[in-house]
Amino acid sequence: MTRLALVMIVKNEARCLGRCLESVKRYVDRMIVLDTGSTDNTVEIAKSFGAEVYHYEWQNDFAAARNAALEKSDAAWNLVLDADEWLVSGFEALSEANLPLHPSVASPPLGCVRVTNAGRNADEPDRRNYLARVLPRGVRYEGRVHEQPEIGRSRVHLPILLGHDGYTPEQLGRKKGRNEYILRAELEANPENGFMWYQLGREHLAYEEFAEAADCMMCAYRFVEAQSYERQEVVIYALVLLRLVGRHEEALALADAEQDNWEDVPDFFFAVAELYLEWASLNPEIAQDLLLPVVEGAWLKCIEIGEQPHLNCSVEGSGSYRAAYNLSNFYKILGYPEQADKYQHLGNQMRVAAMAA
Repeated sequence: MTRLALVMIVKNEARCLGRCLESVKRYVDRMIVLDTGSTDNTVEIAKSFGAEVYHYEWQNDFAAARNAALEKSDAAWNLVLDADEWLVSGFEALSEANLPLHPSVASPPLGCVRVTNAGRNADEPDRRNYLARVLPRGVRYEGRVHEQPEIGRSRVHLPILLGHDGYTPEQLGRKKGRNEYILRAELEANPENGFMWYQLGREHLAYEEFAEAADCMMCAYRFVEAQSYERQEVVIYALVLLRLVGRHEEALALADAEQDNWEDVPDFFFAVAELYLEWASLNPEIAQDLLLPVVEGAWLKCIEIGEQPHLNCSVEGSGSYRAAYNLSNFYKILGYPEQADKYQHLGNQMRVAAMAA
């Protein structure tokens, strides 16, 4: 039996497949590539790296394709990558010491890796995305699109970083409409699937279709379970999107309903601060007494909580330097220079620490 296999599904990925395979080939024992109908030289590139190539008729179902690829593997562990991803660091987590041929427990957890998006502005804070990509033998996917491996299974974060360039404008343009078509088909069959509404909202957000994204995220909020993995993300995205499209009163009601549920999530309070600050600008007559104290308290709460890098979709700096810088500007505008200087200095220290981490 193989210890570790790379397992991929691909179609017309000649642009980037070689980069992916080159980054990982020395750390895996097999490379399995399932091609779903390429018309470029994707297959030839895969074979040139020594990958085993299989052919599969596409059925508009990502989970079915992932599972067909996994069926080709006999490995104790499967590393699942997309062609527009590549291994950046954390190679040691793929070693035999960490992923043994014979795991010590009967049901090992799924291994989550961090994915960072290429093309991001250097001054733009990074959003931490963790995806389950190191799968024990026998794990299979569910969901026609934005497929997930065994949703109820325990997960552990691995120190693996993947690069990803699928969200650059060029690549988004190439894929536009593909996922939305499948998501809407899924929702037509199951209109109360909160996870699919959430993913459709994310799809619209990627193309800056904010009004549609807000509608979808509020549908997700209605249907996702309170204890579900994506509930936190749904709430925060909904707050941000409702503000962006001017639905402030809905956002304020949502913040009020959820304020006791995310005491350890700085991103929630960061979104609340931005919401109340914008609402204050629209309602100056009540800003000083009722709204600005909430803004101040929310950003102070972010710093009190601190960075929570383990949280999926958390934004770097929400619990540290971004909140401190915003407080500095807040106090400067209100005419409190000593407080402004204090939080400017704190923000600088926090940013240096974040860059060194």
